[in-house]
Amino acid sequence: MARDPVFLERKSYRRRRLLDAVRLLPLLGLALWMVPLMWAVPTTQPSEGVPMSAALYYVFGIWGGVLLAGWALWRRTRPDQDQS
Repeated sequence: MARDPVFLERKSYRRRRLLDAVRLLPLLGLALWMVPLMWAVPTTQPSEGVPMSAALYYVFGIWGGVLLAGWALWRRTRPDQDQS
């Protein structure tokens, strides 16, 4: 008793994968935000660790990147306007 393969329409399949990406985006952003916690803390010698300014640039860069990625994914997952 062989079963026919399940066929998924290409458009709905891509939309589901984009929605999966939307769901995973906050987790990716959180994981990337945790990276500065693993950096060495500068002690008496400034060459030992990462300066605070670089860490802040990194954190706000990740924040901006997650916002841009969320906006781009939102644009791709909107329903088509011509179907109304």
